[in-house]
Amino acid sequence: MNVPHAILFDKDGTLVDFDRTWGPAAGAAMARLAGPDEAALRRLHAVSHYLPERRLFLQSSPLIAGSSRDYGPLWAQILGVEPDEAFLGEIDRLFIEEGRRFLTPIGDPARAIARFHAAGLPIGIATNDAEENGRIQAELLGIGGMLQAVYGYDSGYGAKPKPGMVEAFARLTGLAPSAIALVGDTKHDLDTARAAGAIAILVRCGPGPIDDFADEADLVVDGIEDLADLLFATV
Repeated sequence: MNVPHAILFDKDGTLVDFDRTWGPAAGAAMARLAGPDEAALRRLHAVSHYLPERRLFLQSSPLIAGSSRDYGPLWAQILGVEPDEAFLGEIDRLFIEEGRRFLTPIGDPARAIARFHAAGLPIGIATNDAEENGRIQAELLGIGGMLQAVYGYDSGYGAKPKPGMVEAFARLTGLAPSAIALVGDTKHDLDTARAAGAIAILVRCGPGPIDDFADEADLVVDGIEDLADLLFATV
């Protein structure tokens, strides 16, 4: 594997504990949207592949790797509303509020990111969350000041697995995509890196197993602290 000269990090499942953050946050968001309609809430749980008693998602959930543009129309149909920008924006607003309340990092991402930053590597976030929430959570994690960019599904470059976020970061940094690593925990992250011609690094700290596609990655590590240990032992 080529040593990356810049790194884009996925957020959820890579920097943020998906189950402990988005399990309870999504449950709260669905409850707020459904209000007193218990039948609608049960249907929201069903289409989201959500286990309310455990506040967790099944691996088949469209919320694990998708954006509100993916699952929002399903929620709109259940609630009897139009899946327009107002409704999708309301979902994003609720996830910002509830995500802030339940935000749980994986390990100490600020310490690991500081090592990459100190080495002079341009660093960014590429997430299928909304850009605003990505920026808010980056600040709460203590890494906002070390980032050159935060890309969300709504930043204008497309959502993962499209390559637009990596291509935008390449233009920003002046580096070829082949010099940039995308670090994430899902097949979407792997496919994004491959589509852009970037270095594909998978972490095992996400909510789902990666064994079925791990052999397609350039590198697999347990988490970003292990990645820092490996890279700085190499360079």
